[in-house]
Amino acid sequence: MSWLAGVFSGKKAARRGLSERGMLLYPSTGEVIRAESALREAGVEAVVKGPPPDLRQGCDMVIEFCLMEEMRVREVLAERNLPPLRVAVVQDHLLEPVSLYHVKALGDFVMVRAANMKITVDRRNRRIVNVSGGGCPDVPFLAEMLVGKTLDEAPEPRTLGRTLCGYALQLAFEEVCRQCRG
Repeated sequence: MSWLAGVFSGKKAARRGLSERGMLLYPSTGEVIRAESALREAGVEAVVKGPPPDLRQGCDMVIEFCLMEEMRVREVLAERNLPPLRVAVVQDHLLEPVSLYHVKALGDFVMVRAANMKITVDRRNRRIVNVSGGGCPDVPFLAEMLVGKTLDEAPEPRTLGRTLCGYALQLAFEEVCRQCRG
């Protein structure tokens, strides 16, 4: 029986603990980044997270999506030649993807780490005071372009860098903007 038939079989699906969420597994971070971009461009909600330990395959990132959109997701990815290694259903807490974000409040400052990149912001004026982490060649350039600017003035890291570190910094930037809203 397909997962969709299980979802609509009521008690049977509840007994098996089926979820409404799925995960796309890829062999490389580059493919995850391209697949996430393709899905977002197509209007499909997709969130990059860390995979549960049991599902790590090649890459330490998965794309979480709503299983009700699986056919659309597969269609978009096929059009872009980005088929996943595997599609997994989030069935229980052991398969729960983990957030890539770690947020730490430091008095008037908040630091957000996404994967290996960190960005620290002064909450009082929303000014970026530090960018660190990673090992990609564009990290010093990214730091130079962001440090000293407010979150409203700073360019999004995705417009400046093309490496995994630039991607992780974009995720951290988006999360620190959420943390410092209002």
